[in-house]
Amino acid sequence: MSWDTIFLLANYWAFAGWIALAFLPRGPKILAAILYVGVFLLCLAYTVLIVGFLTGGIDPGGASGADFTTLKGVMKLFDSPGGATMGWIHYLAFDLFTGMWIARDADQKGFSRAVQFPFLFLTLMAGPVGLFAWLIIRERRARAQTTQTKK
Repeated sequence: MSWDTIFLLANYWAFAGWIALAFLPRGPKILAAILYVGVFLLCLAYTVLIVGFLTGGIDPGGASGADFTTLKGVMKLFDSPGGATMGWIHYLAFDLFTGMWIARDADQKGFSRAVQFPFLFLTLMAGPVGLFAWLIIRERRARAQTTQTKK
């Protein structure tokens, strides 16, 4: 299977998880499916690829001599088709997991889906930006809920 094919499959897989997270009812079965069919499989794909790369079983395509200990080594890895694909799958898995956390946290704090959507979209497009924005917005309601439970 080519790196382009793996890249596309991972993108479509993650996108399906995001669609489910944003638009389907968030019952336990849907959340479990997103976690175990979406995030878990992306993590599995990344694990297989990175272990294969580190053990020499998978050639990322022109990244020989690349390592994770220097900026130059990481740049060389990401400059290869396999390295970029592995990095992208890493982002997809963590962003989807982060989106799940945001959605569940927002549901628990009583935020509507309309309010949640921009944060989920930001997390999909620029993971840490969406998480950063959510952490700022949620703080006031989180403190209010903590105060109410102490009374």
